[in-house]
Amino acid sequence: MIPSSLIPSFVLYCVVSAITPGPANLCSLASAVKYGRRQALRQWQGIFIGFAVVAFASSIAVWFLGEVMNRYLRVMAWIGAGYILWLAWHILHSDSGAEAEAGTHCNFLTGLLIQLTNAKIMIFCMTALTTYTLPYADSYWEVLSVAVILPFTGPVANLVWLFAGTTLQRFFQNRQRAVNIVMALLLMFCSISIILS
Repeated sequence: MIPSSLIPSFVLYCVVSAITPGPANLCSLASAVKYGRRQALRQWQGIFIGFAVVAFASSIAVWFLGEVMNRYLRVMAWIGAGYILWLAWHILHSDSGAEAEAGTHCNFLTGLLIQLTNAKIMIFCMTALTTYTLPYADSYWEVLSVAVILPFTGPVANLVWLFAGTTLQRFFQNRQRAVNIVMALLLMFCSISIILS
């Protein structure tokens, strides 16, 4: 199990990785602004389940595939970066018309897809498990026990972004074009940073 001397570092890694802007955080913010809290929470449920699926799959990959899986992290990063650019384009070209009222792009399935294609959390989970868990684990169950904790890091930060969006909804809606441009630029930055890391 993780040595107690590494726990502060592990917690700091989780907090910083979770709260920094990423695809799920920015989509939670945008969804709350555009559709309101109730609809954004439906999407957040998909984000949480998607994160749990990625964390569980990462635990299996780390334990059973080890170094072989590291070769494919780069490919997953490019795929995730491409998806993040698509999200940026979608946010940049969205408007507040009928789509916003219907909430067609803010549901459980979109939240799930955001996380299943989110290279940031794939890299986050793999790094957390390979750096802080695998070197000290004697069994797969120890790796899995940490993987079970990981979905309570990122999705909790998503809630912070979601509630910030809900609180600032009127302010953001009055400046929608500028907000969409800033969020699209932040997503583009996330995509570039994933490729460069």
